[in-house]
Amino acid sequence: MPRSRAEEPGNDVPAGPLYVPVRRGPAGYALRLCRTPLGSRTAVAFTSERRLRSVMGAGQEWIRLSEPAVRALSAPLGAATVTVDPLLTARRVRDPEAVAVALC
Repeated sequence: MPRSRAEEPGNDVPAGPLYVPVRRGPAGYALRLCRTPLGSRTAVAFTSERRLRSVMGAGQEWIRLSEPAVRALSAPLGAATVTVDPLLTARRVRDPEAVAVALC
C-alpha cells in the first residue's frame, strides 16, 4: 500500500485536513497569517479544533484545508511556511508608535 506524504520518515506534516484560522473579508473568507519570532510571514494551522481555540480564542472562525491547499493559498501572500500547532500567538499591535514610546 502506498504511503502518504505525512507517513514518510522524517516528515512531520499531519495527514488529513487541518483547522485553519480565517477572517471575514469583503470577498469572503481569508487566511489569517501570522509572523514568526524572526518576523517572516507564516500561515498557521491546527490538528484539532481544540488546539486552534486554545491558541486563537473561542471566537476564532476556521475552515478545514489540506496542508497543500494552505500552502497554495498562502504563498502568493508572502507566507512561504506553514506552522502547524503553534503554542502561542500574540495580538496584533494596534498602534506601533505607542508601543515604541512605551519601550523607550
